[in-house]
Amino acid sequence: MQLCDLFETTEYQRIATDFRFTEGPVWHPEGYLLFSDIPASTIHRLEPDGSISVWRQPSGNSNGLTFDRQGRLVACEHGNRRVSVAGPDGAPQPVATHYQGKQLNSPNDVVVRSDGIIYFTDPPYGIQEAQRELPFNGVFRLMPDGELELLVDDFDRPNGLAFSPDEAVLYVDDTERRHIRAFDVAADGSLSNGRLWADMASPDAGGPDGMKVDRLGNVYSTGPGGIWVFTPDATCLGVLKGPELPANLAFGGPDLRTLYITARTSLYTLRTKVSGLPVF
Repeated sequence: MQLCDLFETTEYQRIATDFRFTEGPVWHPEGYLLFSDIPASTIHRLEPDGSISVWRQPSGNSNGLTFDRQGRLVACEHGNRRVSVAGPDGAPQPVATHYQGKQLNSPNDVVVRSDGIIYFTDPPYGIQEAQRELPFNGVFRLMPDGELELLVDDFDRPNGLAFSPDEAVLYVDDTERRHIRAFDVAADGSLSNGRLWADMASPDAGGPDGMKVDRLGNVYSTGPGGIWVFTPDATCLGVLKGPELPANLAFGGPDLRTLYITARTSLYTLRTKVSGLPVF
């Protein structure tokens, strides 16, 4: 397999700009995209006609976004140091703020399994060292009954995460170590067999950040120099470099074959030949 088998074009198309730092894109099946501008504490909404409006402000300096199985927005609020959930017409309600009585660092990215379990990463990017209460940067799961459980505590900077199409594997970026780790996911949602899945060492600027998986199990991770594309067996097909260093990405459009890319001050797209996975 080659990159040309997965992409109609490898040339980034810029569709919006003049933001401060874009992140957290997520496609809603009703036909619009939400994405964060972290320093501006704003979630924007992109319509099919290309118009953009403010969807939520302030957003708690939201970073990663996704939807749960009820279509509610799940947000990692970088500044508020919490994970929140909100329905279409409701204010965000905190669902994870503390672990064993200590405040979370700054939740970064999030995915929801088909049974409603929320998984999120908690690096310290949004806080000063003096604000830290937890001595580790963890990967957590939030059970439907509200119980928060620590799954992994030995990451340097856990960041983007994504499930394989059958939800049997969870991939997690470690930004500082510049690699992707993989974990087997049990029926109860627990993780085991953590292993180095892909080494993303590079002389280029940047580190592994946001990540998505297409319906065939190919993994797309932003990283040094651009978007790294891997087959399910961790073969790297190449790095797609663009005008700005990307932070995150999401499949969208009516056919889920438009890859929306948040890259610093702008929002870009690439057209793919393989569709992504719907979030609900």
